[in-house]
Amino acid sequence: MAIGSQASKEKNAIALSSVIAAVFLTSFKLIIGLLTGSLGIISEALHSGLDLVAAAITLFAVRYADKPADDGHHYGHGKIENYSALIETVLLFVTCAWIIYEAIRRLITHETEIEVTVWSFVVIITSIVIDFSRSRALSRVAKKHDSQALEADALHFSTDIWSSAVVLIGLICAAFNFNLADPIAALMVALIVLTVSYRLGKKSFDALLDKAPLGLSERIREIVLEIPEVKNFHDLKVRESGPYKFVDLNIHVDKNISIDRAHEISHLVEEAITKKIKNVKVMVHTEPDS
Repeated sequence: MAIGSQASKEKNAIALSSVIAAVFLTSFKLIIGLLTGSLGIISEALHSGLDLVAAAITLFAVRYADKPADDGHHYGHGKIENYSALIETVLLFVTCAWIIYEAIRRLITHETEIEVTVWSFVVIITSIVIDFSRSRALSRVAKKHDSQALEADALHFSTDIWSSAVVLIGLICAAFNFNLADPIAALMVALIVLTVSYRLGKKSFDALLDKAPLGLSERIREIVLEIPEVKNFHDLKVRESGPYKFVDLNIHVDKNISIDRAHEISHLVEEAITKKIKNVKVMVHTEPDS
C-alpha cells in the first residue's frame, strides 16, 4: 500500500471513530440529563452535539482532501481541511460565547441549576475519559500527517474535557453548598478555549490566504544551499493546502553544462526537499548562471 493511501486510511479511521464517540457521548448525556433534570448535563449534551457536527465535518474534510488533483483542481483538494478547521473554530467561539453568557447569568442570578446524583457523576467521568483518549489520538494523527482538520477536532474534544471538568467541579461543590464554583470555573475554561481557538483560527485563515508557513522558506533555503551544483536561486514561493505544501523556485546552474545535466540538477533539488519535508510538491525552474 502506498504511503499516501496509508495516511488517508489512518486519518479516515480516526475521524470516523471520533464521530462514533461523539454520537455516544451526546446520546448518553442527553438521556441522563433528561432523566435527572440536570440543566448542566443537558447543556453538556448540547456541547457534545456541537462536537458531533464538528466531527462529521472533519470526517468529510479528510476524505475529500485526499482526492487527487483533477482538471478543475490543479493543486488538489487539500484546502478543504483549512476550511474545515476554520468552521470548527467558529463553532468553538460560539460554544465559548454561550458558556460565558450562561456563567455570567448564573453569577448574577445565583441560579446554579445543578442536581447531584450518582448518574450525574457517571456520565461526566465517562465523558472525560472518552474525550481524553479521543483528543490524544486525534492530536497524534494530526501531528503525524499535518492535518488542520484533525487538529481542530482534537481541540473540540479537549474543550469537552475542560467543560466536563467544570460540571464535575460544580457537582462536587454543590454537594458542599458552594454553587458559585461552577460558573467561575466555566469562565476560566472559556477564556483558555478562546485563546487556543484564536491560534487555530489564525493558522487556518493564513493557509487560506496562502501565507507562507512559518519557517518553511528558511528551511528550504538551507536545503538548496547544501547542493553545490546550484550556483544561486531566487523567487522562492511556498504555500500550503491542508496537509500539503507547494514550493516553486528558480535555480541557477553552470551555463556550460548540457540541458540533460541541468535537468538532473533540478531533480536533485526536488529530491533533497521532498526527503526532508513531508507532504511537499516542488516545481523547479532552471536558468543558466551569468
